[in-house]
Amino acid sequence: QVQLVESGGGLVQPGGSLRLSCAASGIIFSRYAMAWYRQAPGKQRELVAAITSGGITNYRDSVKGRFTISRDNAKNTVYLQMNSLEPEDTAVYYCNADGRYGYWGQGTQVTVSS
Repeated sequence: QVQLVESGGGLVQPGGSLRLSCAASGIIFSRYAMAWYRQAPGKQRELVAAITSGGITNYRDSVKGRFTISRDNAKNTVYLQMNSLEPEDTAVYYCNADGRYGYWGQGTQVTVSS
């Protein structure tokens, strides 16, 4: 049974930082491309950042230079370091394995507000 369990969300002031983690089980983690998506109220789910099995990364334009995706294959975990957070980053953040038709976590809420 595949499980993706996110953690690290919360409430942060504008300009602050958070690090999200996603622990995977039930898959050979090192073989999978991993990604973080987010969904704000009333909006579609959107790709935030992705990392291939080989470590190649890509980001949506609005988070470039502020967010960093990384993975630790020994720990079966993918991370999203988020710096200089903005109110527009407020959303539920979801961990994903193997693309939109792959596996999803339950989501973790990130709220950026003063």
